[in-house]
Amino acid sequence: MDARQTMVFGDNADDYRAFRPQYPDALFAWLAGAAKRNRLAWDCGAGSGQAALGLSRHFSRVLATDEDSRQLARAPKAANIDYRLARAEDDLGLRAEVDLIACACSIHWFDLPKFYQNARRALRPDGIIAAWTYDWPWTQITPIDLILRRLKEDILGPFWGENAALYFNRYETLEFPFEEIDCPPFHTPIAHSKSDLVRFLSTWSAVEKYRLRHGSDPLALIDQALEKAWRTHPPNLPLTAPLYMRCGVNAP
Repeated sequence: MDARQTMVFGDNADDYRAFRPQYPDALFAWLAGAAKRNRLAWDCGAGSGQAALGLSRHFSRVLATDEDSRQLARAPKAANIDYRLARAEDDLGLRAEVDLIACACSIHWFDLPKFYQNARRALRPDGIIAAWTYDWPWTQITPIDLILRRLKEDILGPFWGENAALYFNRYETLEFPFEEIDCPPFHTPIAHSKSDLVRFLSTWSAVEKYRLRHGSDPLALIDQALEKAWRTHPPNLPLTAPLYMRCGVNAP
């Protein structure tokens, strides 16, 4: 993650903590089973700790690292979570001792060659690495999704970073040099109301970049149209998003 992106997420840390989804416990239970041993998990790019807390219920220890102190300061505390200020590319001195590395909506910000070198050192020989993300939110209601597409492509289009292609392609094009294993499908709730959806949209990096550039909120440009479409074509609630995951073994 570059300094510009750290500034964006740090400035938006309260909203990110409040309005980003909580991942389902079934995801962490599955990861614990895939890892075989549950002594140490490393949540890399932990942000405000959504994944760290879930991992803490299944692993004896969780090391959660992020390069933004403002996000870590808002992370939930637990006796077995050790939060540290560090980049994904920093050598933390871990040597063949990590059972699972989890990258929750974060790996697309990393310098991948340096991070993967770090990951291979840290993982035990048959340890697991899992990286997951979600796509732009969709409701399956055409009038609403046309508005969301306009926001994503027409309004925010110039503000997406180069790495946006990775998560909008559902990590299918992500370089991932591990022996891959099949993952079951998981979904996470993202909104119980229109207000929830708007708050979730407000946390995306391109939205904050637009605000910094123009001094105004891009969500205001769709507010009336979204309100009308939501009122006349209400979606099924809660809205959920599929998680797209790449998972692999650190094969010797």
